[in-house]
Amino acid sequence: MLRFFSWTPRPSDGTVVAPDERLPWPPTIAMGIQHVVAMFGATVLAPILMGFDPNIAVLMSGIGTLIFFLITQGKVPSYLGSSFAFIGVVIAATGYAGTGPNTNIGPALGGIILCGLVYTLIGFAVQVAGSGWIERFTPPVVTGTIVAVIGLNLAAIPIKNMAASHFDAWMQLVSFSCVALVAVFTRGMLQRLLILVGLILASLVYVVLTNGLGLGKPVNLSGIAAAAWFGLPTFHAPVFTGSAALLIVPVVVILVAENLGHIKAVTAMTGRDIDQYMGRAFIGDGVATMVSGSAGGTGVTTYAENIGVMAATKIYSTAVFVVAALVAIALGFSPKFGAVIQAIPLPVMGGVSIVVFGLIAAAGAKIWVDNKVDFSDNRNLMVAAIPLVLGTGGFALHFGNFELGGIGTATFAAIILYALLSLGKRAATEPHA
Repeated sequence: MLRFFSWTPRPSDGTVVAPDERLPWPPTIAMGIQHVVAMFGATVLAPILMGFDPNIAVLMSGIGTLIFFLITQGKVPSYLGSSFAFIGVVIAATGYAGTGPNTNIGPALGGIILCGLVYTLIGFAVQVAGSGWIERFTPPVVTGTIVAVIGLNLAAIPIKNMAASHFDAWMQLVSFSCVALVAVFTRGMLQRLLILVGLILASLVYVVLTNGLGLGKPVNLSGIAAAAWFGLPTFHAPVFTGSAALLIVPVVVILVAENLGHIKAVTAMTGRDIDQYMGRAFIGDGVATMVSGSAGGTGVTTYAENIGVMAATKIYSTAVFVVAALVAIALGFSPKFGAVIQAIPLPVMGGVSIVVFGLIAAAGAKIWVDNKVDFSDNRNLMVAAIPLVLGTGGFALHFGNFELGGIGTATFAAIILYALLSLGKRAATEPHA
């Protein structure tokens, strides 16, 4: 195990730093902190939208990153943060109303653990048979559709549940405008942290208008002052139910697609054959998801935000992710950090959520565009069109006491439609005897 923590030292001369190399420790630590900042906004926002404890989510993201590092033998530079793919199915499985702690968290945790188990088994299958079979069952038209459905299915949450007054609705507008302005008119690290920076700016505007001018519900900072700097978070036990599992386990399709894409991106950036560790990467992500769910955390996934930081800095050293993981673990044991997160005004979080869910939907369309999906082919058209409406409209199917709705029906519909329509296409093109 100790060999995983051995990197070849490199000088800080601006050249590319490979996964098995590292800068001197001071800049390595600084880079690790930067990766924590990069993952912070999304890793904290996802658990809040599901009613989970953000402290546990950050803590488990750090632990999950270390698990991933060990299972991939320190060869794959990645940070594991909270996955947004779980939001819709967790809300459906628990009946979460969108505000405050989720009081029915147990079944969701059980579903997350089972999803991680299936993910791990897929990783072992990839270790044996390679990843080609995954790409055959989930081509870009399928993965793009499922990703788009996740964003569209979640759209009603911030609009219907996170703006209790006209003032709150206007604050949502201010919030998503702040994020959009940061995204377009800043550069460098500020632009990469558009969610976090936009959230901070909108929160400052909210404080001025409420605490300062008496409009809307003022921010209460007493909880921050009263919270301890260090303490144990409140862990939660999973509960295993068939209905929750049926909703949550299909998220594995998205996790696999995300991780596969990220591995290929890092392989291209580094020039190293990281594809050979894809099976290990799936196993690492799956085990980390199971561990996170066992403690009360969200499912985790490799983070594009941190891949973006690597692309900008050309520093691919896995040492920086060990540092980032240790920093995240320390934050997870700080109740004061959790109190700061809980103090964020709900309409501000709602405005940011509108951006995030919209970006998820747009990411699905980007998969279609990047992979040149041909929508003049009726097969692709049907595979995209039908699941989009099923997921957005919340179409549900009942199996006794089980309900499969929204994202679940859309996910299965996309996969099954593609398989069935592909059979029909092959049959139509086969020569007649």
